[in-house]
Amino acid sequence: MIDATKQKDMNKQLSGKHFLTLADFTKDELMYLINLAVDLKEKQHSGEPHRLLEGKTLAMIFEKASTRTRVSFETGIYQLGGHGLFLSKDDIQLDNGESLSDTSKVLSRYVDGIMIRTFAHETLEELAENASIPVINGLTNEFHPCQVLADLMTMYEKAGNLDNKKMAFVGDGNNVADSLLMGCAIMGIDCTLAVPKGYETSDDIWQIIQEKANVSGATIKKTNDPHEAVKGANFIYTDVWTSMGWEEETEDRLEKFTDYQVNEELVQSAADDFLFLHCLPAKRGEEVTADIIDGPHSVVFDEAENRLHAQKAIMASIM
Repeated sequence: MIDATKQKDMNKQLSGKHFLTLADFTKDELMYLINLAVDLKEKQHSGEPHRLLEGKTLAMIFEKASTRTRVSFETGIYQLGGHGLFLSKDDIQLDNGESLSDTSKVLSRYVDGIMIRTFAHETLEELAENASIPVINGLTNEFHPCQVLADLMTMYEKAGNLDNKKMAFVGDGNNVADSLLMGCAIMGIDCTLAVPKGYETSDDIWQIIQEKANVSGATIKKTNDPHEAVKGANFIYTDVWTSMGWEEETEDRLEKFTDYQVNEELVQSAADDFLFLHCLPAKRGEEVTADIIDGPHSVVFDEAENRLHAQKAIMASIM
């Protein structure tokens, strides 16, 4: 249970703040959101009402298709007492020439928050710059902070704490990897990124990650050797090798990522009680074998459920 005084102070601190990237939040703020998410999860499971956003409306803009993001946000705002308004790119005037800034200003007069799932991170930033209400990053090509808040929540629930833990991300240095490295750096979790040459996190993002790690004391490394990354790891994470928008590279990636599959042979050097995470959707037989993702170490469906609770914590705090 969260201390009432701390909750009041933190809600005041977070109210009206955008949720664009984890880099904008402190360790204390992220830990508060994790604890709030756990609290809201307990309330939802016990049937206890928690209508913290009674009468509020969230506009949900989708330029990229989604299962988990749409359902979790739409269900989450409903459970909080509010209403989610789904807006595909065909439902609004952006495709007909209306500027992003005008769209942002108009929506700010109608609703209480905006969630957008889009391609370019610059689109998200322009939307937030012109909004007078909180904007939430549902995913961009560079970051996926809502996913990683749910990941951190899952790790915290399963391990009991996040102290002295080691994470390994194996696969593509994509938006999930960028946010995961950022989250680990802020929270003080050692993390090693194992990717093929040419698929690393960008230098600009890596610099920010290292700055955060210097504050928390985390060790964040990158390597081209997946076996080095998973040695002693408490958590092993992977994602699809070909993310949405990169489909033309599929065959090339299948060849280059062959040695980065998470399978029984790779995990032999991990901690005995390691946990396997994946943001889903997954392609069994490519980035992970069925015996791992469907095996006793996997927490992927707990992780998927926690998207709902983590995002409720975000909305309840900033809206």
